[in-house]
Amino acid sequence: MKHIKIYQSETINTENVKIITEGPVFAKKLTFLTMNNQLTAFRPPEEQLNALVEISELPEGRIYIATVDQEIIGYVTYLRPDPIERWSQYPDDNILELGAIEIAPAYRGNKLASLLIGLSMRDVNMEDYIIISTEYYWHWDLNYTKLSVWDYRKIMEKMMKAGNLYPAPTNEPEIIAHPANCLMVRIGKNVDQKQQEIFDKLRFSS
Repeated sequence: MKHIKIYQSETINTENVKIITEGPVFAKKLTFLTMNNQLTAFRPPEEQLNALVEISELPEGRIYIATVDQEIIGYVTYLRPDPIERWSQYPDDNILELGAIEIAPAYRGNKLASLLIGLSMRDVNMEDYIIISTEYYWHWDLNYTKLSVWDYRKIMEKMMKAGNLYPAPTNEPEIIAHPANCLMVRIGKNVDQKQQEIFDKLRFSS
């Protein structure tokens, strides 16, 4: 499968700053940007920027970013599911996992995560893919937000809805380990029936 990517962008003017959302962006651009020092959810900012560069160089990898004055303040990543995950057993190339979403705390409240996810789906080529997101409550920023797992789950569902990802049942052990966890799925319009059936079986494989 040839992974075709069409660049999208949108500018958001807030009271204080101009925020540019764009993607997919590639390594050449990312190397000229800096990472906001509050983006520490997964690893130190510099290391996470290196990880974004690596993902952007993958044939299927997609990076969408929000920037202020050449500083990344938020991002969303898409890539193949991790080999240790059940979803990597899907036999075709047309599956992507929404792997990471992070917005710097100082810029939250601008709906940037939803905007980045929505922006990513404007590329008509996303209709070729099954897109998944595995949501585990232990990855959520409950300490910062002071929300309950259920209130945070509602926010996650609303955010994913911006990209037409919706909860889908599964028997995957880590997901069913807690009732707030969930698998979010978007089936592109160009995914054929046979591929959908293979994915449905995978959701309930033993």
